[in-house]
Amino acid sequence: MTDAVQTNGEGAITARVPIFPRLWRDGLLAGLSWCAASVVTVSLPDVVPWGSGQFFALITGGIAAALIVLALVVHRLGRVGEVLIHYGPWLIAIGIWLALWELTTAKFGWLPKPFFSPPHGLLNVYVTDGQRLLICIGYTLRLWALGFLSGIVVGYVVGVALGWSKRFSYWGMPLLKLIGPVPATAWIPCTFYFFPTTFGASIFIVALASGIPVAILTASGVGSVNRAFYDVGRILGADNRYLIRRVAIPAAMPHVFVGLFMALYYSFAVLVVAEMLGAKYGLGWYIQFQTAYSGYANVYAALLIMALLCAGIIRLLFVVRDRLLGWQQGFI
Repeated sequence: MTDAVQTNGEGAITARVPIFPRLWRDGLLAGLSWCAASVVTVSLPDVVPWGSGQFFALITGGIAAALIVLALVVHRLGRVGEVLIHYGPWLIAIGIWLALWELTTAKFGWLPKPFFSPPHGLLNVYVTDGQRLLICIGYTLRLWALGFLSGIVVGYVVGVALGWSKRFSYWGMPLLKLIGPVPATAWIPCTFYFFPTTFGASIFIVALASGIPVAILTASGVGSVNRAFYDVGRILGADNRYLIRRVAIPAAMPHVFVGLFMALYYSFAVLVVAEMLGAKYGLGWYIQFQTAYSGYANVYAALLIMALLCAGIIRLLFVVRDRLLGWQQGFI
């Protein structure tokens, strides 16, 4: 890892870029930027008290020291070192952003309380209200899992039927195109009539937002399979059930995963609204409750948790996709 090979578009080596100077530069700059955030937090007084400033300065200072040390030994870290090299500019930018965030909110008050919160204000929310946030995370994940999984299962089955059967597509596709553009939250008045509890209505809203993109993309994938594959299968004695399981569904999996990614974003987009239908706990309920009392730091803290949850689930879905569709690598 002492040099990086630079090539042209045809694969010919044009130059060797030394890595160690760049590692030391990026590691040192990242450490200094995080150290600046720590120094700004403890050296300048807050316009209004937020709490947990010393704790935040301790965390950012520790990260700054760790980045500088890792820059010295990154050539011995293998895969971890490559990850650090890749995200070096991001680490620098985040440290600078935290320092500027502290200055513009807590220190100078250009973005005043309660509408804006500094980083250590968000940290103080996790310290003081962490137990209730953990309960809300559990309730939110339960609601999301029930709604998302039921939605994608129904959407997947409907999508396969739409893509395989012309008769089912004749009747079903116009209805799907009619319902699809309507936001899932627009069906809230109907859910209060058809579902006896607000929890069931919330699950339906999330499931509807998740199932429609999966159904449309699955139908598109199954319908776009080359008909010659079916003809060959029938010549070899395959029945329709075998063709669906062994030909249509595997060929449509790339489209299915596109639908799953869309469904994941849509489900989180309606999750907050779904939890406002009368849930006793959950991140959506927490956001609504804190907004009513102008607790915007708590609102931002909950939104950050939702963003991290969504990003983590997306990353997990990418891993599953890469494993299931490994046969596609190098195919095109």
